[in-house]
Amino acid sequence: MKEIIAVIRMNKVSATKKALVEVGVAGFTAIKVLGRGRLVADPTVIADRRKMLLTLSKDDAARTEKFIVEFLDGTRLFPRRLFTILAHDEDVPKIVAKIIEVNRTDNKVGDGKIFILPVFDAIRVRTGETGDAAV
Repeated sequence: MKEIIAVIRMNKVSATKKALVEVGVAGFTAIKVLGRGRLVADPTVIADRRKMLLTLSKDDAARTEKFIVEFLDGTRLFPRRLFTILAHDEDVPKIVAKIIEVNRTDNKVGDGKIFILPVFDAIRVRTGETGDAAV
């Protein structure tokens, strides 16, 4: 039994929920979090992202510029969604593959992280079932 923790972009929440249901995940929890990843050192990636984000800005270029600078220098935390999924060991590869499939972008940054942790036990509160039966 494993716990899969996935931190993803906010705009990928619906696609991720749908994908988890498609691969047979019985249940999951999703919460809003703030965070940031590794700083990007490649100036071409930074320039491309800056250009793309500025084109998305509709009316407040100065605010958007400040937002982008704080993102790129690591001082700003960004909203993300954190999914926790309890899974049988044999289901972990297909769940992880599906999360990657629906969350990978061509942006080269910010697609998220997935962590897989062992779970010692689970207990279904309603029935008292434990272990794999509680998943």
